[in-house]
Amino acid sequence: MNVLDTFSLKGKVTLVTGGAGLYGRQIVAALAEAGAETYIASRNLDALETVAAEHQKLGHSVIPLQVDQGEETSVIRLRNAIKKRSGRLDVLVNNAVSRPMTGYHDDVSAFTESMRINATGLFIMTRVMGDFMPESTGGSIINIGSIMGMIGPDPTNYVGTTMHAWYPDYFFHKGGMINFTRFVASFYGSKGVRCNCVSPGGLYQSSMPDEFVNNYCSRTILDRLANDTDLKGIVVFLASDASAYITGVNIPVDGGYTSK
Repeated sequence: MNVLDTFSLKGKVTLVTGGAGLYGRQIVAALAEAGAETYIASRNLDALETVAAEHQKLGHSVIPLQVDQGEETSVIRLRNAIKKRSGRLDVLVNNAVSRPMTGYHDDVSAFTESMRINATGLFIMTRVMGDFMPESTGGSIINIGSIMGMIGPDPTNYVGTTMHAWYPDYFFHKGGMINFTRFVASFYGSKGVRCNCVSPGGLYQSSMPDEFVNNYCSRTILDRLANDTDLKGIVVFLASDASAYITGVNIPVDGGYTSK
């Protein structure tokens, strides 16, 4: 097989959780453009339908489905819907994230809700969908983490702004996700299912204050924040047969932020 052909996702069935968000949109686009039948799932079905309609106009197979990943029965219904329509699942991208905390001293109920979606929910989604992946051809689970799971917050990024990074749940979950990736890779390895983590750096948004953009960019080797295409290549690579011998790793996609 030609090496470029190994990157193709034609004939593969993929699922992206949280497919209408900042990272989700480019992940969905990457998988769909590479030829995959792509399911997108979250609690906000209206937002998913908007994304799906945009892709369907381009001839892509993108199907929106509703799920609450903190509820096992909801995740099982999602699996059954995919099974009924497509009969299989080859790729799971765990991209959904809930951000209920606004600061370190929030009521503890906010941390509890974050655990329900970002910890328990991640486990439920991975187990239900991982067990569904075919042993004959294996599969790929891709966890979307963050460099905030690798390092502590840097207050100097926020000098001159009202922004901050004191979100304990986010750092807790993204750090745990990296080692959970290693566990899942080991558990499913004999079944031919791989599991890897992608840890993006900051993604540029027009609403960001100039002070933050300048502070953050000076911390990266490439002197910029991520854009709306920077995750596409790594996601297709990890979803495809091009990465068939890669599992259990965490890959920072951060413009060199964690290398300085």
